[in-house]
Amino acid sequence: MSLAACAQYGVLEQREIAGENDVYLLDTGDKLRITVFGQADLSGDFAVDGAGSVSMPLLPPIVARGLTTDEFEASVAAELGRRLLRNPNVSVQVMEFRPFFILGEVQRAGQYPYVSGMTVQSAVAIAGGYTYRANEDRVRITRNMGDRIVELGVNSKSVVMPGDTILVRERYF
Repeated sequence: MSLAACAQYGVLEQREIAGENDVYLLDTGDKLRITVFGQADLSGDFAVDGAGSVSMPLLPPIVARGLTTDEFEASVAAELGRRLLRNPNVSVQVMEFRPFFILGEVQRAGQYPYVSGMTVQSAVAIAGGYTYRANEDRVRITRNMGDRIVELGVNSKSVVMPGDTILVRERYF
């Protein structure tokens, strides 16, 4: 899509987005496995809640939104060290990514589970394919980039990230 087309369609930015090496930031809807070594009662599977925090036994909610898994590990270890344990050893893994959303001219718009390595084309396939009125060249992704929300004009090979909202626009002819 050209820059003129971006302006015509109201797309705020056009650029290649999200490669495989981008840092993943935790947010609401992620499901995490937190392991506190030697402490089975403190370990388990936890969800990032609507406030962007994780509630673990014997601890106040710990903010996860906007952190990488390594940063969140450090936060959990610090909180455990302040309140319960000496030199806690903590591991955090993302067990289930937050869903993505797809709207517009697809057969079954809605919320779907994220699959690693997903592109716009595979997201459209999960949603049943394009409708007969879909304009495959007018696709936008709205993405939370931590400190801001951006809307990007994309093509079918662009990478989708967890939490993205994909909008397939309508063609007029």
